[in-house]
Formats: sequence, C-alpha cells, structure tokens
Amino acid sequence: MSLLPEVELATDEQKVSYGFGLQFGDQLLRNSFDGMELEAVLAGVQHWYNNRQSQLTDEEINPSYKIIQDRQQAKAAELDSKRKALAEQFMQSNAEREGVNVTESGLQYEVLESGDGASPSAQSTVVTHYHGTFVDGTVFDSSIERGQPAEFGVTQVIPGWTEALLMMSVGDKWRIACPPTLAYGEQGAGDSIPPNTALVFEIHLIEIKD
Repeated sequence: MSLLPEVELATDEQKVSYGFGLQFGDQLLRNSFDGMELEAVLAGVQHWYNNRQSQLTDEEINPSYKIIQDRQQAKAAELDSKRKALAEQFMQSNAEREGVNVTESGLQYEVLESGDGASPSAQSTVVTHYHGTFVDGTVFDSSIERGQPAEFGVTQVIPGWTEALLMMSVGDKWRIACPPTLAYGEQGAGDSIPPNTALVFEIHLIEIKD
C-alpha cells in the first residue's frame, strides 16, 4: 500500500505544480538536518504563499539557524575525524601485509599478476579494468561490474592512480591502497566519496593508446 498522499494530477497546471513540489522536495533533502519537521516546512510555505505573513520574526528564526548550523558543523567534524582515523588505521595495517610495497608518497601496491608489455608515460591514454572499494569492502565504482573497460589519460585520474599507472606494464594487475591525500583528499567526490577517505582499487592495465 502506498504511503504517498493522494493528489489529483490530471491537468497541465496540476502536473507543473507537482513538478515544482518535486524540485522543492529535492532542495529540502539536500539541506536536511536532524529534527527537520515537514509539517513546519509546509506551514511556512502556506503562510507566506497565501498571506505573506509569518508567525515568527527574523529575530526569532535567525538564532535557530545558527544553532542548527553549529550542530551540523560539529557533527561533520566528528565524522571527518573518524574517517581520518579509519584511513590511518587501514593504511598502517595494510602496509604490514606480505607483498605490499609502500612508495615515498604513501601509495601502497601489491602485484597480483605481472604483464610484459610497455609502461605508459604521463602523456599516455590507457585502457583499464578496475574495481574500487572503500576500506570496508563496499564497492563504489567498478568497470568490471559494468562490463566495460575505462579509457582515460594517465594524469586525468587521482594522484594514486597516476603514480601506479606510471609504474605498471601492460598486462599487470595490481591492488593499490590510496591514502586520502592520493585520492580525493579533504573535498571528497560529491555524494559518492566522503572527504578524507582511503580507497582501494584493483587495476588491470589492458592497453596503452598514445
């Protein structure tokens, strides 16, 4: 049984109105915070749209904005600290595994299969199959699962990839572990990869296209 409220969506006006609602709902999701009450949101919309009046003054609302903002920043800082600690713990533990090599930059790699082809240069375009996971094994990106190799320039990827590719030969299959500084750093990558996250990849270098 649907939990969505019943609404008439037959006319063009109703459909466009519904589209506005979807856009507003998307904005709410993007700016959501713990404790957000949809009923209060809808009340604010109705009060302003129907009467151009508010039950609260700016002086009453603004301090609450600051409280919520401070709370969100504190929560984000706590999560960021936990991610940094997890990344450090993983990189330290992984470095101790047999067969793992550590470069001066902090990149960790292990050779799973050795090829005998050429090595790319910084100007090369390469074709690879790869499987990317977080340190807990959760897959966030995989050309293998898509069934389609990826083609890109050696310097068009994260620093950890670039460093690894320049050391690999065609036919090689490596597993690399990238600390946050060699991955997406303090910024992360959109909604897919949080800031300060260590990443693990299995990379198969299939071809070099110069």
